[in-house]
Amino acid sequence: MSLVSTKDEFGSLDALLSADINKDRFRGALRRLHTLFRVYACTSPVPLPAPGLIVTREIRTQSERYLPVAVITAVFNHLYSAALTYPPTLSSTPFHNAMSWADAFAALPAQFQFSANPALLLESLLADGRLLTRFLFASFLPDRFYGGIGRYPGQQKFIREYLTTRKTGELHCLDAACGTGEEAYGLALLLSELGFSPEEIRIDGWTLEPLEVWAAAHRCFPHDRRREIHLRGATSALFQRGYDHRISFRCQDILTAPPPSTIFRKLDDKPGGEKRRFDLILCNGLLGGPIIHEKEHADRAVGNLARLLAPGGLLLAADNFHGGWKQKCPQAELRASFETQGLRYVETGEGLGGLKPEQ
Repeated sequence: MSLVSTKDEFGSLDALLSADINKDRFRGALRRLHTLFRVYACTSPVPLPAPGLIVTREIRTQSERYLPVAVITAVFNHLYSAALTYPPTLSSTPFHNAMSWADAFAALPAQFQFSANPALLLESLLADGRLLTRFLFASFLPDRFYGGIGRYPGQQKFIREYLTTRKTGELHCLDAACGTGEEAYGLALLLSELGFSPEEIRIDGWTLEPLEVWAAAHRCFPHDRRREIHLRGATSALFQRGYDHRISFRCQDILTAPPPSTIFRKLDDKPGGEKRRFDLILCNGLLGGPIIHEKEHADRAVGNLARLLAPGGLLLAADNFHGGWKQKCPQAELRASFETQGLRYVETGEGLGGLKPEQ
């Protein structure tokens, strides 16, 4: 079987990763980090960062005093920019908002916690392309963002019950916050169980992060082979039966979603064919999360998604992530956004739903 069966914008990882990094540009930064670390290691009275170490206030203070995280962050942000062919969104990296190098170290996956000296980590990444690739995926696809297939069982139960009462015919679906694709594949599995043939469905996945698009389409996680094996095993039946040809992934920001006519002209399989809107849109883990929680942004996102719905289409949103952010964007406010955009509130048992009236 070919490694790539689903469709995405980036056929090869080479389109996303720079072929050659100018290592000379990091020499000065490496010298400075080595110097700062030597002072830190010789002066700090508290333990240095180590796997499993609980970062206390004193450890954090000493780390910042001798080895400021802002200096380290600037160097690694430079590495991200040099290693990727596109401007990276840095908010998911272990350095973003870290209060100290000790905190950033604690946030690193275990495979990168081999030295308390950030200069040694940087040197290793510059010397080993495979290690750097794993580091990039771990930085922009952190485990805390994902929950695997079936993260929202209550929502899946609702979809199952909802579709049993729906008229038969083709079903065009969008996972508007697809991440690495598990929910899109989970939806395909659910539809196959309900008797939809590959020809009767289409599932599009949207996300902002290009590495997520590539990982979703290829079902490949260079930084986490166990997760990769699990996803491939869970979706093997879909690929054997041809459902993968009805699933595609792309980069798209729902805050700036283009007009529906543009979207469907690009996605239509047959030139001149009908430009279908979406019958079902999932937007899980995004609305109310750290990216979209302000009322203005939530209203804009919901409005864009509502315009992409077909008459009688359904928008569903649930969130098991980012519990603290829900205080800034409670479910009642999201429900108000749904209703402001002309969607009728639907009780889904998990999260919330909005039904677009038939025209």
